[in-house]
Amino acid sequence: MAGKLNFSLVSPERELFNGLVDQVDAPGSEGDFGVLAGHAPFMTALKEGPVRVYNGGAVTTYDVRGGFADVTPEGLTILAEHAVEAI
Repeated sequence: MAGKLNFSLVSPERELFNGLVDQVDAPGSEGDFGVLAGHAPFMTALKEGPVRVYNGGAVTTYDVRGGFADVTPEGLTILAEHAVEAI
């Protein structure tokens, strides 16, 4: 079984999510991407679109507009210009 990914999603208003998850899919400015635990480090700008958080069979979706994603050995941090949980 793969390890868990430490994921944080932050908007200017508040931190929307911080915890361990199985996978995160996000809308990169140069194409959508997915991140699992142990992913190679990189940084990219985000475009408008959904961020999908997979954890234990559940999927939570957030709508983001702009910002940056930073993948490090410690996990994934998304600093969004605007983000809300999708309805």
